[in-house]
Parts: sequence; structure tokens; C-alpha cells
Amino acid sequence: MKTLIVEDDFTSRLLLQTILSAYGECHVAANGVEAIEAFRLAQASGVPYDLICMDILMPQMDGHTAVKTIRSIEEKRLGPTVPARIIMTTSLSDRENVAKSINELCDAYILKPVDTGKLLNQLKSFGLVQPDMIPPVSGAVEG
Repeated sequence: MKTLIVEDDFTSRLLLQTILSAYGECHVAANGVEAIEAFRLAQASGVPYDLICMDILMPQMDGHTAVKTIRSIEEKRLGPTVPARIIMTTSLSDRENVAKSINELCDAYILKPVDTGKLLNQLKSFGLVQPDMIPPVSGAVEG
């Protein structure tokens, strides 16, 4: 599984990377602008991201705008492609942000602090990790 973690908070970024690196290659971006650049480079290399964990509140470009741009890039790509699974990982729980994420075709919405078990179960439901790959875990990742 190739993952892009988009998070401006160092601690949250590091903790997500620690969890997800056990399941494959992880790259990080500190804002939406960097995320789009990383996404384009991965697409061009022929090895796109399987998973993107996207924060909403970030400098330069927020997560909503970045997701909208990523989905637009995917739509324009010629040939058969599998869209990246996108999980919004954010502290925003209001209906407006949840609805906006769904409208932007996010695949899941996980509130911070990220619960490791919920995150891994979401990956399992996407088919990105096999159930036997997930150790028994519980608790939240602060950030």
C-alpha cells in the first residue's frame, strides 16, 4: 500500500506515518499544495497512491480544495485507473465539513484524535490491508 499523509501538524503527521508505514510506503505533505504535487508525481511515475489521509485545516491550500483537485486529476486521466482512497483525518466534526467531504468523494471521515483501530478497520474495509495483517490495537493517536 502506498500512502500519502497530508497534515500540517508534525505530531499528527509523525503518528499517522508510524501506524501506516507498517503496511507500506508512506510519503508526507504539509499542505494541499504539496499534496497535489506529490499526487501528480506519483501518477506520472505509474505508481499512484492507494491511500491519502487528508487534514482539512492547513496553510496555503485546505484539504477540501486539495481533494477536489485530486479527484479532478483522476477524472481526466486516460486509461483504466483505480482512484485513491481518501480519508479525511480532522478535528472538524460539524455537518458542513462532513457533507462537503462526502460531496468531494472522500471515502471516509475520521475524527482526531485518530483511533488506530478505526483507521485500520477502515483500511481493511477498503481491501488495502488483509485482516491477518492487523495486530489487535485500541486507543487513539493524539494530534
